[in-house]
Amino acid sequence: MDSTKKPLRIPPDFGTYAERHGLFEMYKRLIESLLINKPQDPLDHLTEVLKRENDDVPSVIIHGPPAAGKTSIARMVCAKLRTAYISQDTLLADDVSPLAAKAKEYIAKNEKVPTELWVDMVKTRLQLFDCIKKGWVMDGFPQSREQALALQEVGISPKHYVVLDAPDSVLIERQMGKRIDPETGGVYHTTFDYPSNAEVERRLVEPPEGCSEESMVDRLVVYHRHTQGLQSCYDKLYKAVNADQPTADVFSQVMTFLSSRQRTLAPHNPRIVLLGPTGSGKSVQAALLASKYNIVSVSSGQLVHEAIANESKIGEAIKPYVDREMLVPDNLILKILDERLSQLDCATRGWVLRGFPRTREQAENLQNEGHEPNRVFFLDVPNDSVYERLTLRSLDAVTGDRYHALYNPPRTTDIKDRSAQQPTDAEDAIRQRLSNYYAFAEEIADFYEDAQHINADQDPHTVFECVESMLVNPLPKRAQVE
Repeated sequence: MDSTKKPLRIPPDFGTYAERHGLFEMYKRLIESLLINKPQDPLDHLTEVLKRENDDVPSVIIHGPPAAGKTSIARMVCAKLRTAYISQDTLLADDVSPLAAKAKEYIAKNEKVPTELWVDMVKTRLQLFDCIKKGWVMDGFPQSREQALALQEVGISPKHYVVLDAPDSVLIERQMGKRIDPETGGVYHTTFDYPSNAEVERRLVEPPEGCSEESMVDRLVVYHRHTQGLQSCYDKLYKAVNADQPTADVFSQVMTFLSSRQRTLAPHNPRIVLLGPTGSGKSVQAALLASKYNIVSVSSGQLVHEAIANESKIGEAIKPYVDREMLVPDNLILKILDERLSQLDCATRGWVLRGFPRTREQAENLQNEGHEPNRVFFLDVPNDSVYERLTLRSLDAVTGDRYHALYNPPRTTDIKDRSAQQPTDAEDAIRQRLSNYYAFAEEIADFYEDAQHINADQDPHTVFECVESMLVNPLPKRAQVE
């Protein structure tokens, strides 16, 4: 940063680097780790945390009433995400763990396993290599607010908390037909999911908790007693999914939620690029964004005209191209854009850019200059709507007001008589601009892989709501191609 330059220019890659590497979130996690663990040597502790930390892995709790299908969905999620599966049964099945042996002693005496012991078992399990490197999915635990708070006290908190919900009558019916394969642990149902293999069919037994309606009612009463307290511990991570539907549909909804990201408290400067054919409403959306969020609206065309009007050196270089109606070279456009986007207001408030880039090469050059957008929106409009929007426009030569024959007709006959169509709104000119846009639309869409496509063939404020929702919320994770 050079304070002697006016206007003040801030290197644009500062914010981009911090966002790309999640510096704010990293510092937040390090401070949390210090406060939770209270190490004797904070520096050594932070070094070890940084060496082993991998925050880009799933951490999921799947909860729900008995017979809601928690185990089936949890195992399907683990298979899809390749994460570790954790449940009370798997924790107790660890034959070499002294904690598991101690818990089994309580169970053998028909006593309740203390919450502290369960938490120690979970904490020990999550410190293993597979959970750190691949992530984890926890099935059916915690079961009460007390257990949830105990997990949070030792720093164990999921990124997503899923609750599978269904009417009690459906759950009772499911439980009465539930059968278990003792060899594989597979769950079947006498009505909805009966095994096709005769050998598996012979092995099926009733679950240990029983299948009677009375026992199921008692378990549901206990579950409902703790539901509200549990949800209050994970209210910002919570998603309820209707479990009274085919398993494939439940799994699909769960995976959609798991692909979402939590909103972060990190400072966020919007760097937005609006792309779309002529007449798609980029100027309107840019004005709405600038008005509501106090970000800087930047138009490449307007910057060109300002440079010429100011008679700057770069303006003098651009003027011959504009006078001859030729395309301004990319290096000149990039120079004025770099100068504008590096100024203090853009660096501190954010910016929304329209009119540039138009090709993949321009997008690459813009990014190489350090101006990497964190949101890219394609405003998609059919060509018929573009022609309707533009060819029916007229301009009042006296006041400069724009009118539209269908949506905003001139108010008086005098205004109508003196209003005329701009040459740029002629059908041939529009056709040429559309042709130029679509010639490069596919390649620029390939470059901006995280770009969001929005149907802009609707009311401008409806379009703005779509843009706004994708601006204030983190973008979902892209599905990885296997």
